[in-house]
Amino acid sequence: MPKKSVVERAKKPPKYSTRTVRRCWRCGRKRGYLRDFGLCRICFRELASKGEIPGIKKSSW
Repeated sequence: MPKKSVVERAKKPPKYSTRTVRRCWRCGRKRGYLRDFGLCRICFRELASKGEIPGIKKSSW
């Protein structure tokens, strides 16, 4: 979990658009971020396994 100040700094509009830091809305992680869902890879996997993300299911063949 990132510090509260780091998360708040990421929410502020940056001076340049390329400096935008996208963070997971659930845990605040910035690496491994999936834009389509707004989640990091770890949270995405947890929610997908529980079936809490509509249209996503674990593949098996």
